Amino acid sequence: MIFTLAFRHLLVRKRRSLFLLFGFSLGVGVMIVLLSVGEAMLAQSRDVSLVGGGELTILPQGIDIEAMRTGGLGGMFFGIDRARFLTREVLGGDRFKSRVRVVSPFIEGKLVYLRHGKRTMAVRAGGEIPSRAAAVGSRLDVRAGTWDDSPSDASYMSPTRQQFYDELDHFHLPPHPDPTWGEWHYFNLVISPEEWWYITFLVGGEVRSGNWGGQILITRRSRGSRYDRFTSQVPAPEVAFNTARADLTLSRSAVRQRNGSYQIHAEAQGSAGRVNLDFQLLPETNRYFPPVELREASFVSGYVVPALSGRASGKICISGQCQDFSGVQAYHDHNWGVWRDVGWEWGSGSGGRLNLLYGGVYDSSSMASENSRSSAPFFFALVDSFGVKQVLRFSRVHYEGKQRAAGVLGVTAPKNFTVIAARDDDTVRLTVQVEDALSSEMAARQFRRIFLQMRGRFTLAGRVTGQEVADTGMGFFETYIDK
Repeated sequence: MIFTLAFRHLLVRKRRSLFLLFGFSLGVGVMIVLLSVGEAMLAQSRDVSLVGGGELTILPQGIDIEAMRTGGLGGMFFGIDRARFLTREVLGGDRFKSRVRVVSPFIEGKLVYLRHGKRTMAVRAGGEIPSRAAAVGSRLDVRAGTWDDSPSDASYMSPTRQQFYDELDHFHLPPHPDPTWGEWHYFNLVISPEEWWYITFLVGGEVRSGNWGGQILITRRSRGSRYDRFTSQVPAPEVAFNTARADLTLSRSAVRQRNGSYQIHAEAQGSAGRVNLDFQLLPETNRYFPPVELREASFVSGYVVPALSGRASGKICISGQCQDFSGVQAYHDHNWGVWRDVGWEWGSGSGGRLNLLYGGVYDSSSMASENSRSSAPFFFALVDSFGVKQVLRFSRVHYEGKQRAAGVLGVTAPKNFTVIAARDDDTVRLTVQVEDALSSEMAARQFRRIFLQMRGRFTLAGRVTGQEVADTGMGFFETYIDK
Protein backbone atom coordinates (compact mmCIF):
# COMPACT_ATOMS: atom_id res chain seq x y z
CA MET A 1 0.00 0.00 0.00
CA ILE A 2 2.81 2.45 0.98
CA PHE A 3 4.81 1.68 -2.16
CA THR A 4 1.70 2.19 -4.32
CA LEU A 5 1.03 5.63 -2.79
CA ALA A 6 4.64 6.65 -3.17
CA PHE A 7 4.75 5.55 -6.81
CA ARG A 8 1.49 7.40 -7.67
CA HIS A 9 2.85 10.53 -5.87
CA LEU A 10 5.93 10.42 -8.07
CA LEU A 11 3.74 10.28 -11.19
CA VAL A 12 1.37 13.08 -10.10
CA ARG A 13 3.91 15.45 -8.42
CA LYS A 14 7.00 15.01 -10.57
CA ARG A 15 8.72 18.36 -9.79
CA ARG A 16 8.06 18.21 -6.07
CA SER A 17 9.30 14.62 -5.93
CA LEU A 18 12.50 15.51 -7.79
CA PHE A 19 13.11 18.44 -5.41
CA LEU A 20 12.63 16.22 -2.38
CA LEU A 21 14.96 13.57 -3.82
CA PHE A 22 17.59 16.27 -4.50
CA GLY A 23 17.36 17.55 -0.91
CA PHE A 24 17.61 14.03 0.48
CA SER A 25 20.68 13.32 -1.66
CA LEU A 26 22.32 16.56 -0.59
CA GLY A 27 21.72 15.73 3.08
CA VAL A 28 23.22 12.27 2.65
CA GLY A 29 26.27 13.76 0.90
CA VAL A 30 26.84 16.28 3.69
CA MET A 31 26.57 13.53 6.28
CA ILE A 32 29.17 11.43 4.43
CA VAL A 33 31.56 14.41 4.35
CA LEU A 34 31.07 15.09 8.07
CA LEU A 35 31.66 11.46 8.93
CA SER A 36 34.83 11.46 6.82
CA VAL A 37 36.13 14.63 8.53
CA GLY A 38 35.33 13.16 11.92
CA GLU A 39 37.16 9.95 11.05
CA ALA A 40 40.18 11.96 9.83
CA MET A 41 40.19 14.04 13.04
CA LEU A 42 40.02 10.88 15.12
CA ALA A 43 42.93 9.40 13.17
CA GLN A 44 44.98 12.57 13.58
CA SER A 45 44.25 12.70 17.31
CA ARG A 46 45.93 9.30 17.56
CA ASP A 47 48.88 10.31 15.36
CA VAL A 48 52.08 10.36 17.43
CA SER A 49 53.29 13.33 15.34
CA LEU A 50 50.36 15.48 16.46
CA VAL A 51 50.35 16.03 20.20
CA GLY A 52 49.22 18.67 22.62
CA GLY A 53 45.99 19.82 24.17
CA GLY A 54 44.12 22.87 25.26
CA GLU A 55 42.71 25.41 22.82
CA LEU A 56 45.80 26.92 21.17
CA THR A 57 49.12 25.48 19.98
CA ILE A 58 52.18 27.73 19.56
CA LEU A 59 54.58 26.67 16.78
CA PRO A 60 57.81 28.17 15.40
CA GLN A 61 57.30 30.88 12.79
CA GLY A 62 57.69 29.61 9.21
CA ILE A 63 57.17 25.94 9.93
CA ASP A 64 55.27 23.78 7.42
CA ILE A 65 52.51 22.12 9.46
CA GLU A 66 52.10 19.13 7.13
CA ALA A 67 55.86 18.67 6.88
CA MET A 68 56.06 18.72 10.65
CA ARG A 69 53.36 16.02 10.86
CA THR A 70 54.90 13.79 8.22
CA GLY A 71 58.51 14.42 9.24
CA GLY A 72 59.56 16.12 5.98
CA LEU A 73 62.55 18.41 5.59
CA GLY A 74 60.37 21.46 6.30
CA GLY A 75 59.81 20.19 9.82
CA MET A 76 63.45 19.56 10.72
CA PHE A 77 65.59 21.63 13.07
CA PHE A 78 62.73 23.83 14.25
CA GLY A 79 62.58 25.02 17.82
CA ILE A 80 61.21 27.93 19.80
CA ASP A 81 63.98 30.17 21.09
CA ARG A 82 63.84 31.28 24.72
CA ALA A 83 60.95 28.88 25.38
CA ARG A 84 61.19 29.38 29.14
CA PHE A 85 60.77 33.12 28.73
CA LEU A 86 57.76 32.65 26.44
CA THR A 87 56.19 30.09 28.77
CA ARG A 88 56.62 32.07 31.96
CA GLU A 89 56.34 35.70 30.88
CA VAL A 90 54.84 36.15 27.43
CA LEU A 91 52.12 33.48 27.49
CA GLY A 92 51.90 32.55 31.15
CA GLY A 93 52.70 35.90 32.75
CA ASP A 94 50.51 38.58 34.28
CA ARG A 95 49.85 40.35 30.97
CA PHE A 96 47.46 37.67 29.68
CA LYS A 97 46.36 35.99 32.91
CA SER A 98 42.72 36.98 32.28
CA ARG A 99 42.76 35.11 28.93
CA VAL A 100 45.29 32.31 29.43
CA ARG A 101 44.38 29.76 32.10
CA VAL A 102 47.39 27.46 31.75
CA VAL A 103 50.44 26.97 29.51
CA SER A 104 51.81 23.51 28.79
CA PRO A 105 55.23 23.32 27.06
CA PHE A 106 56.28 20.11 25.33
CA ILE A 107 58.97 18.67 23.08
CA GLU A 108 57.97 15.98 20.61
CA GLY A 109 59.71 13.77 18.09
CA LYS A 110 63.28 14.91 18.78
CA LEU A 111 66.01 12.66 17.42
CA VAL A 112 68.27 11.22 20.12
CA TYR A 113 70.71 8.33 20.16
CA LEU A 114 70.45 5.61 22.77
CA ARG A 115 73.65 3.73 23.45
CA HIS A 116 73.74 0.39 25.26
CA GLY A 117 77.12 -1.25 25.36
CA LYS A 118 78.43 -1.27 21.80
CA ARG A 119 74.98 -0.83 20.26
CA THR A 120 73.62 2.61 19.29
CA MET A 121 69.99 3.18 18.28
CA ALA A 122 68.26 6.24 16.89
CA VAL A 123 65.03 6.92 18.79
CA ARG A 124 62.46 9.67 19.05
CA ALA A 125 62.06 11.39 22.39
CA GLY A 126 59.65 13.87 23.90
CA GLY A 127 59.06 15.67 27.15
CA GLU A 128 56.41 17.71 28.94
CA ILE A 129 55.40 18.93 32.39
CA PRO A 130 52.99 16.32 33.89
CA SER A 131 50.80 18.77 35.81
CA ARG A 132 50.51 21.16 32.86
CA ALA A 133 49.82 18.35 30.40
CA ALA A 134 46.99 17.14 32.64
CA ALA A 135 45.59 20.68 32.87
CA VAL A 136 45.20 20.91 29.07
CA GLY A 137 43.88 17.34 28.68
CA SER A 138 46.94 15.69 27.15
CA ARG A 139 48.31 13.77 30.12
CA LEU A 140 49.84 10.42 29.21
CA ASP A 141 47.99 7.24 30.14
CA VAL A 142 50.41 5.77 32.67
CA ARG A 143 49.77 2.04 33.07
CA ALA A 144 52.25 1.50 35.87
CA GLY A 145 54.16 3.71 38.28
CA THR A 146 53.71 7.45 38.68
CA TRP A 147 54.30 10.46 36.47
CA ASP A 148 54.46 13.66 38.52
CA ASP A 149 56.36 16.94 38.34
CA SER A 150 60.03 16.60 39.21
CA PRO A 151 62.04 19.37 40.91
CA SER A 152 63.41 20.39 37.49
CA ASP A 153 59.84 20.58 36.14
CA ALA A 154 58.89 22.88 38.99
CA SER A 155 61.94 25.11 38.45
CA TYR A 156 61.15 25.31 34.72
CA MET A 157 57.65 26.64 35.33
CA SER A 158 58.01 28.56 38.61
CA PRO A 159 61.65 29.00 39.60
CA THR A 160 62.68 30.52 42.88
CA ARG A 161 64.36 33.92 42.67
CA GLN A 162 67.71 32.22 43.16
CA GLN A 163 67.04 29.76 40.32
CA PHE A 164 65.67 32.50 38.07
CA TYR A 165 68.70 34.78 38.35
CA ASP A 166 71.09 31.81 38.15
CA GLU A 167 69.54 31.00 34.74
CA LEU A 168 69.82 34.59 33.54
CA ASP A 169 73.14 35.68 34.87
CA HIS A 170 75.71 32.88 34.85
CA PHE A 171 79.18 32.91 33.32
CA HIS A 172 80.29 31.04 30.19
CA LEU A 173 83.34 29.26 28.85
CA PRO A 174 84.54 30.17 25.34
CA PRO A 175 83.99 27.45 22.70
CA HIS A 176 87.77 27.42 22.13
CA PRO A 177 90.72 29.48 23.42
CA ASP A 178 90.62 33.00 21.99
CA PRO A 179 92.63 36.03 23.15
CA THR A 180 89.71 38.33 22.22
CA TRP A 181 87.21 36.53 24.45
CA GLY A 182 85.67 38.81 27.06
CA GLU A 183 82.86 38.54 29.61
CA TRP A 184 81.74 41.10 32.12
CA HIS A 185 79.20 42.31 34.64
CA TYR A 186 78.26 45.94 34.03
CA PHE A 187 76.47 48.20 36.53
CA ASN A 188 75.59 51.85 36.51
CA LEU A 189 74.37 53.94 39.45
CA VAL A 190 72.74 57.37 39.38
CA ILE A 191 73.61 58.90 42.75
CA SER A 192 72.20 62.32 41.82
CA PRO A 193 71.36 64.29 38.65
CA GLU A 194 75.03 65.34 38.52
CA GLU A 195 76.77 62.17 39.70
CA TRP A 196 76.71 58.70 38.22
CA TRP A 197 79.04 55.67 38.10
CA TYR A 198 79.99 53.07 35.48
CA ILE A 199 81.26 49.83 37.06
CA THR A 200 82.63 46.83 35.10
CA PHE A 201 83.88 43.46 36.37
CA LEU A 202 85.75 41.96 33.39
CA VAL A 203 87.22 38.54 32.62
CA GLY A 204 89.07 38.14 29.32
CA GLY A 205 91.70 36.38 27.24
CA GLU A 206 92.38 32.69 26.65
CA VAL A 207 90.35 31.69 29.67
CA ARG A 208 91.73 28.73 31.62
CA SER A 209 94.06 27.69 28.83
CA GLY A 210 96.54 30.51 28.29
CA ASN A 211 97.06 34.18 28.92
CA TRP A 212 93.99 35.55 30.69
CA GLY A 213 92.90 37.47 33.76
CA GLY A 214 90.47 40.01 35.16
CA GLN A 215 90.04 43.75 35.47
CA ILE A 216 87.97 46.25 37.43
CA LEU A 217 86.98 49.39 35.47
CA ILE A 218 85.20 52.18 37.31
CA THR A 219 84.30 55.66 36.07
CA ARG A 220 82.78 58.40 38.18
CA ARG A 221 81.06 61.44 36.74
CA SER A 222 80.73 64.27 39.28
CA ARG A 223 79.76 67.93 39.31
CA GLY A 224 81.16 70.16 36.61
CA SER A 225 81.29 67.28 34.11
CA ARG A 226 84.41 65.93 35.80
CA TYR A 227 85.29 62.31 35.14
CA ASP A 228 87.55 60.17 37.34
CA ARG A 229 88.71 56.71 36.26
CA PHE A 230 89.77 53.86 38.52
CA THR A 231 91.22 50.50 37.44
CA SER A 232 92.57 47.30 38.93
CA GLN A 233 94.34 44.48 37.09
CA VAL A 234 93.76 40.99 38.49
CA PRO A 235 95.94 37.97 37.57
CA ALA A 236 94.30 34.70 36.60
CA PRO A 237 95.05 32.88 39.91
CA GLU A 238 92.96 35.50 41.73
CA VAL A 239 89.95 35.19 39.36
CA ALA A 240 87.03 32.87 40.13
CA PHE A 241 83.80 32.77 38.13
CA ASN A 242 80.79 30.46 38.16
CA THR A 243 79.15 28.93 35.08
CA ALA A 244 76.01 28.18 37.11
CA ARG A 245 75.40 31.63 38.62
CA ALA A 246 76.45 35.28 38.62
CA ASP A 247 79.14 34.97 41.27
CA LEU A 248 82.51 36.45 40.29
CA THR A 249 85.64 37.12 42.33
CA LEU A 250 88.42 39.42 41.14
CA SER A 251 90.97 39.44 43.96
CA ARG A 252 89.29 41.45 46.75
CA SER A 253 86.42 42.61 44.52
CA ALA A 254 83.35 40.43 44.07
CA VAL A 255 79.80 40.09 42.79
CA ARG A 256 77.38 37.80 44.65
CA GLN A 257 73.75 37.05 43.81
CA ARG A 258 71.48 35.54 46.46
CA ASN A 259 67.71 35.22 46.01
CA GLY A 260 67.67 37.98 43.43
CA SER A 261 69.73 40.42 45.51
CA TYR A 262 73.15 41.47 44.21
CA GLN A 263 75.95 42.27 46.65
CA ILE A 264 78.80 44.19 44.98
CA HIS A 265 82.20 45.09 46.38
CA ALA A 266 84.78 46.77 44.14
CA GLU A 267 88.24 48.20 44.80
CA ALA A 268 90.38 50.12 42.30
CA GLN A 269 93.03 52.82 42.06
CA GLY A 270 92.89 56.07 40.09
CA SER A 271 94.25 59.61 39.89
CA ALA A 272 91.69 60.70 42.49
CA GLY A 273 92.88 58.03 44.92
CA ARG A 274 91.64 54.60 45.91
CA VAL A 275 87.93 53.84 45.58
CA ASN A 276 85.92 51.27 47.53
CA LEU A 277 82.32 50.56 46.57
CA ASP A 278 79.96 48.41 48.62
CA PHE A 279 76.33 48.27 47.62
CA GLN A 280 73.28 46.06 47.25
CA LEU A 281 71.21 46.07 44.05
CA LEU A 282 67.59 44.86 43.99
CA PRO A 283 66.15 44.43 40.45
CA GLU A 284 62.56 45.53 39.92
CA THR A 285 60.11 42.70 39.19
CA ASN A 286 59.68 41.86 35.48
CA ARG A 287 62.08 44.62 34.43
CA TYR A 288 64.57 42.38 32.65
CA PHE A 289 65.52 41.21 29.15
CA PRO A 290 66.21 37.51 28.49
CA PRO A 291 69.53 36.11 27.25
CA VAL A 292 70.26 36.35 23.51
CA GLU A 293 73.32 35.20 21.62
CA LEU A 294 74.43 36.26 18.15
CA ARG A 295 76.88 34.07 16.25
CA GLU A 296 78.54 35.38 13.11
CA ALA A 297 81.59 34.25 11.15
CA SER A 298 83.87 36.74 12.88
CA PHE A 299 82.43 37.03 16.38
CA VAL A 300 80.13 35.68 19.09
CA SER A 301 78.09 38.11 21.16
CA GLY A 302 75.88 37.23 24.12
CA TYR A 303 73.81 39.63 26.18
CA VAL A 304 71.30 39.60 29.04
CA VAL A 305 69.86 42.34 31.26
CA PRO A 306 68.87 41.04 34.72
CA ALA A 307 67.99 44.55 35.90
CA LEU A 308 66.76 47.10 33.38
CA SER A 309 65.91 49.14 36.44
CA GLY A 310 66.55 48.51 40.11
CA ARG A 311 67.36 50.19 43.37
CA ALA A 312 70.78 50.30 45.00
CA SER A 313 71.90 51.20 48.51
CA GLY A 314 75.38 51.25 50.02
CA LYS A 315 78.56 53.25 50.51
CA ILE A 316 81.28 54.77 48.30
CA CYS A 317 84.67 55.74 49.69
CA ILE A 318 87.39 57.66 47.81
CA SER A 319 90.68 58.06 49.66
CA GLY A 320 88.91 57.60 52.97
CA GLN A 321 86.11 60.10 52.23
CA CYS A 322 82.83 58.14 52.30
CA GLN A 323 79.25 58.83 51.29
CA ASP A 324 76.18 56.69 51.86
CA PHE A 325 73.36 56.35 49.34
CA SER A 326 69.97 54.65 49.51
CA GLY A 327 67.39 53.65 46.90
CA VAL A 328 69.19 55.20 43.93
CA GLN A 329 68.44 54.20 40.33
CA ALA A 330 70.58 51.27 39.14
CA TYR A 331 71.05 49.11 36.05
CA HIS A 332 72.84 45.79 35.45
CA ASP A 333 73.64 43.79 32.31
CA HIS A 334 75.97 40.91 31.42
CA ASN A 335 77.95 40.50 28.17
CA TRP A 336 80.08 37.68 26.79
CA GLY A 337 81.68 36.73 23.49
CA VAL A 338 84.53 37.15 21.05
CA TRP A 339 85.20 40.86 20.56
CA ARG A 340 87.52 40.92 17.55
CA ASP A 341 87.28 44.28 15.75
CA VAL A 342 83.66 44.89 16.71
CA GLY A 343 81.56 47.85 17.80
CA TRP A 344 77.98 48.37 18.88
CA GLU A 345 75.04 50.67 19.27
CA TRP A 346 73.39 50.48 22.69
CA GLY A 347 70.96 52.41 24.82
CA SER A 348 68.85 51.96 27.93
CA GLY A 349 66.37 54.36 29.48
CA SER A 350 63.85 54.56 32.32
CA GLY A 351 60.66 56.55 31.90
CA GLY A 352 57.55 57.08 33.96
CA ARG A 353 55.93 53.81 32.80
CA LEU A 354 58.32 52.12 30.39
CA ASN A 355 61.89 50.94 30.16
CA LEU A 356 63.52 50.96 26.74
CA LEU A 357 66.49 48.96 25.53
CA TYR A 358 68.09 48.93 22.09
CA GLY A 359 71.28 47.54 20.64
CA GLY A 360 73.20 45.67 18.01
CA VAL A 361 76.75 44.49 17.34
CA TYR A 362 78.65 44.92 14.07
CA ASP A 363 82.13 43.91 12.92
CA SER A 364 84.92 46.02 11.41
CA SER A 365 83.76 45.51 7.83
CA SER A 366 80.42 47.08 8.76
CA MET A 367 82.23 50.07 10.27
CA ALA A 368 83.96 50.89 7.00
CA SER A 369 80.95 52.71 5.60
CA GLU A 370 77.73 54.16 6.91
CA ASN A 371 75.74 52.24 4.31
CA SER A 372 76.99 48.84 5.42
CA ARG A 373 76.50 49.69 9.08
CA SER A 374 72.89 50.72 8.42
CA SER A 375 72.02 47.16 7.41
CA ALA A 376 72.84 45.75 10.88
CA PRO A 377 69.84 44.06 12.51
CA PHE A 378 69.41 46.23 15.60
CA PHE A 379 66.64 45.49 18.11
CA PHE A 380 64.48 47.83 20.18
CA ALA A 381 62.60 46.51 23.23
CA LEU A 382 59.93 48.10 25.40
CA VAL A 383 59.38 46.75 28.90
CA ASP A 384 56.64 47.61 31.40
CA SER A 385 55.53 46.25 34.78
CA PHE A 386 54.30 43.03 33.11
CA GLY A 387 57.63 42.37 31.35
CA VAL A 388 58.66 42.69 27.72
CA LYS A 389 55.87 44.47 25.85
CA GLN A 390 57.30 44.32 22.32
CA VAL A 391 60.56 43.82 20.46
CA LEU A 392 60.97 45.84 17.27
CA ARG A 393 63.72 46.29 14.66
CA PHE A 394 65.57 49.29 13.24
CA SER A 395 68.34 49.78 10.72
CA ARG A 396 70.34 52.75 12.01
CA VAL A 397 70.66 55.55 14.56
CA HIS A 398 70.35 59.06 13.10
CA TYR A 399 72.91 61.30 14.85
CA GLU A 400 72.76 65.09 14.49
CA GLY A 401 74.79 68.09 15.62
CA LYS A 402 78.09 68.30 17.48
CA GLN A 403 79.13 69.21 21.01
CA ARG A 404 82.24 68.81 23.13
CA ALA A 405 82.83 65.43 24.78
CA ALA A 406 84.95 64.86 27.87
CA GLY A 407 87.90 62.48 27.59
CA VAL A 408 89.88 62.46 24.35
CA LEU A 409 90.94 65.97 23.33
CA GLY A 410 89.14 67.34 20.27
CA VAL A 411 86.46 64.65 20.12
CA THR A 412 82.84 65.72 19.67
CA ALA A 413 79.60 63.93 20.49
CA PRO A 414 76.20 64.31 18.83
CA LYS A 415 73.76 66.84 20.26
CA ASN A 416 70.80 64.58 19.64
CA PHE A 417 69.79 61.44 17.81
CA THR A 418 66.71 59.57 16.64
CA VAL A 419 65.77 55.90 16.37
CA ILE A 420 62.71 54.73 14.42
CA ALA A 421 61.83 51.08 15.05
CA ALA A 422 59.02 48.98 13.61
CA ARG A 423 57.47 45.53 13.67
CA ASP A 424 54.44 44.74 11.51
CA ASP A 425 51.92 47.49 12.36
CA ASP A 426 53.87 48.73 15.40
CA THR A 427 56.14 51.77 15.12
CA VAL A 428 57.94 53.84 17.76
CA ARG A 429 60.12 56.91 17.53
CA LEU A 430 62.81 57.62 20.10
CA THR A 431 64.37 61.09 20.30
CA VAL A 432 67.32 61.69 22.64
CA GLN A 433 68.82 65.01 23.67
CA VAL A 434 72.43 64.31 24.72
CA GLU A 435 73.31 66.20 27.90
CA ASP A 436 76.74 64.73 28.68
CA ALA A 437 79.30 62.56 26.89
CA LEU A 438 82.58 60.79 27.70
CA SER A 439 84.98 59.67 24.94
CA SER A 440 87.59 56.91 25.21
CA GLU A 441 90.15 55.89 22.61
CA MET A 442 89.96 52.26 21.51
CA ALA A 443 92.61 50.46 19.44
CA ALA A 444 92.24 47.33 17.30
CA ARG A 445 94.28 45.60 14.62
CA GLN A 446 92.68 47.28 11.61
CA PHE A 447 91.48 50.63 12.91
CA ARG A 448 91.41 53.15 15.72
CA ARG A 449 88.13 54.54 16.91
CA ILE A 450 86.44 56.43 19.74
CA PHE A 451 83.97 54.89 22.19
CA LEU A 452 81.27 57.32 23.38
CA GLN A 453 79.29 56.93 26.59
CA MET A 454 76.41 59.40 26.72
CA ARG A 455 73.76 60.48 29.19
CA GLY A 456 70.61 62.06 27.78
CA ARG A 457 66.93 62.83 28.07
CA PHE A 458 64.59 60.85 25.82
CA THR A 459 61.11 61.22 24.39
CA LEU A 460 59.28 58.11 23.16
CA ALA A 461 56.12 58.07 21.04
CA GLY A 462 54.38 55.56 18.80
CA ARG A 463 51.90 52.72 18.62
CA VAL A 464 52.50 49.22 20.02
CA THR A 465 50.06 46.26 20.04
CA GLY A 466 47.22 48.50 19.00
CA GLN A 467 47.82 51.09 21.74
CA GLU A 468 49.40 54.52 21.72
CA VAL A 469 52.60 54.73 23.79
CA ALA A 470 54.33 57.84 25.03
CA ASP A 471 56.94 58.38 27.73
CA THR A 472 59.89 60.53 28.76
CA GLY A 473 62.89 59.93 30.97
CA MET A 474 66.65 59.67 31.24
CA GLY A 475 69.01 57.06 29.85
CA PHE A 476 72.54 55.93 29.05
CA PHE A 477 73.65 55.42 25.45
CA GLU A 478 76.79 54.15 23.70
CA THR A 479 78.26 54.22 20.20
CA TYR A 480 81.57 54.18 18.30
CA ILE A 481 82.89 56.85 15.98
CA ASP A 482 85.95 56.88 13.72
CA LYS A 483 88.88 58.86 15.04
